[in-house]
Amino acid sequence: MAQAGSFVPAAEAEVGLVDRIFSRVGASDNLARGQSTFLVEMIETANILNNATVRSIILLDEVGRGTSTFDGLSIAWSVAEYLHDTPAVAARTLFATHYHEMIELAILKPRVCNLTMAVREWNDTIVFLRRVLEGAADRSYGIHVARLAGLPREVIERAREVLANLEREELSKDGRPKLAGAAGPAAGGVTPAPAQLGLFAPAEDPILAAVREARIDQMTPIEALNFLADLKKRLLP
Repeated sequence: MAQAGSFVPAAEAEVGLVDRIFSRVGASDNLARGQSTFLVEMIETANILNNATVRSIILLDEVGRGTSTFDGLSIAWSVAEYLHDTPAVAARTLFATHYHEMIELAILKPRVCNLTMAVREWNDTIVFLRRVLEGAADRSYGIHVARLAGLPREVIERAREVLANLEREELSKDGRPKLAGAAGPAAGGVTPAPAQLGLFAPAEDPILAAVREARIDQMTPIEALNFLADLKKRLLP
């Protein structure tokens, strides 16, 4: 804004010169050319990554949301890492996303900073306070927005049940987001625990889970024998 001669609504600001502004915002397709919404998004993202410089400003909004969750998260994570780690493209970037796993980049990458909009819940509604705070949102508010849009009450209640089930599987055994274990050392030299599971790690073996959760010291002899027999039956059907 200052470079273009516009008014800057700030008491003071120190901003370097900008050669270009790139943005990847919104959803649109080009069906006449056989390009889906996601393909258009990827073409625009590719143009940014191939042409931005350290003097550029990049605005990315919800990269990866047009495909499956794992595909989209993988692409978004990789794009953010590329912008951070590639010296020729290490531009000033605002990267808006609902992939909560990506907040771990602030732990793993020294120049990444998480910012979030202040939100307050009141009487089962949400109020956006129009303030930007350092840190990350603890969750998204898509179900609230769906309710405001008029989705049937049964749909909203079922969505909350499904969300609760998904969130129970989001964390590893030590309470950390599962994606953290798949990345390298954190900034400051803190390395995630070796036993940390990655987001794409297979689910824990049910036999091991049963043994881990069993309270052997509280079992009667017959209960212990039955437990052992059940394990043998599951291992050797």
